[in-house]
Amino acid sequence: MERRHAGRRCLGAALAAITAVSGAAACSSGAQSPGSSSSSGTNAGGGTYTIWDPYPQFDDTSAWVKLLTSCGTEAGVTVKRTGYDTTDLTNKALLAAQQGNSPDVLIVDNPVVSTLAEGGVLTTTADTKLDTSAAEPNLLAAGQTGGKTYGVPIGANTLALYYNKKVLAKAGVDAGSVKDWASLTAALDKVKASGKKGITFSAIGTEEGSFQFLPWFWGSGAQLTKLDSPEGVSALSLWTDWVKKGYAPNSVINNTQTTSWQEFATGDFAFAENGTWQLANAEKAGFEYGIIPVPAKDGGTAPAPTGGEFVTIPVQNDQARYATSQKLVTCLTSTENSYTTDTTLSYIAPTAEVQDKQVAENPALKVWVSAVKAAKGRTSDDLGTKYPKISEPMWKAVQAALSGAEPPQAALAAAQSTAASATQ
Repeated sequence: MERRHAGRRCLGAALAAITAVSGAAACSSGAQSPGSSSSSGTNAGGGTYTIWDPYPQFDDTSAWVKLLTSCGTEAGVTVKRTGYDTTDLTNKALLAAQQGNSPDVLIVDNPVVSTLAEGGVLTTTADTKLDTSAAEPNLLAAGQTGGKTYGVPIGANTLALYYNKKVLAKAGVDAGSVKDWASLTAALDKVKASGKKGITFSAIGTEEGSFQFLPWFWGSGAQLTKLDSPEGVSALSLWTDWVKKGYAPNSVINNTQTTSWQEFATGDFAFAENGTWQLANAEKAGFEYGIIPVPAKDGGTAPAPTGGEFVTIPVQNDQARYATSQKLVTCLTSTENSYTTDTTLSYIAPTAEVQDKQVAENPALKVWVSAVKAAKGRTSDDLGTKYPKISEPMWKAVQAALSGAEPPQAALAAAQSTAASATQ
């Protein structure tokens, strides 16, 4: 098939790009060993259809796998599912594409979608007649490149600010007063004066660092195509000033999102930037907490990056298989199934109808729904495979500024020069 042959020539570059963006922990992948892969069935009608997902933590007794099985039954086929670690999954998806042995349905981390698409691995939703009309446009954008859409979002998570109610009360800070950068910084100053610690986040030199910096970068009004804009410099200056003044610990430069959370869980910090995936840990923290959106520089909710996966249909030599694959994807992403699925995955649903149901069932999710509505994909704005070539210089600039090696302006100017050369 001509399209597949063209795609295979791009797979080496795709692998490099995927490696760069697969490190952020804004997904539901677990740490268990993945199962072995299997080849697709041979019969377009009936037979066995393979589904690969990044949820190895769910076994055959889980609600997730039972849903996959029931969707297969509804489509008149047997589903053979394999769960992989996120990085392992994307690498295996590329290898399978090279071998002409892709799964029928591939559930993949959203920043990887455009890379797989540009590598010729995925079909478009127009090819396979997938209906994406109910998905929120800002979430769907993470699976779009070149004016085409390559899957359906299964759910989303993003970042917000957790806060310790006792720490804020001791400092005389009302969490509701934090509306912008100035009011947040003023709150951090009061917390420090009260003898407690201000805010913790992840600024590690990986995609996790970029993921956590983006709400502040985008919240300043900056664009990824111009890292060293005055707006972008103001975002990095904010973080740098927090560290210099002791509002944020020096450890942020090495913090992952997990170690940052562990700092917050000590009970000494007022705020922590983290995601929906920490809700269960927050309940176990032993102190009362609350959540507010990451504020934009001048007020309102900052656009935070979306985590979560897309359900996609890889290119097959036998195009007759697409009709059944479309039924499987439609079942998995239907309004009827979305609520249960996103509850299982600790995700906010990708459609307004199910988001409303989630909030009705659990009012505590309201802040997360608001954050997801304001969020944007890292590969949105048609950046596609350019994103990882921008993200790496950006996180290196953050590291340089926070370590004191370079001032924010110089660090971002160097990052912009590197990114511009890499994306030409």
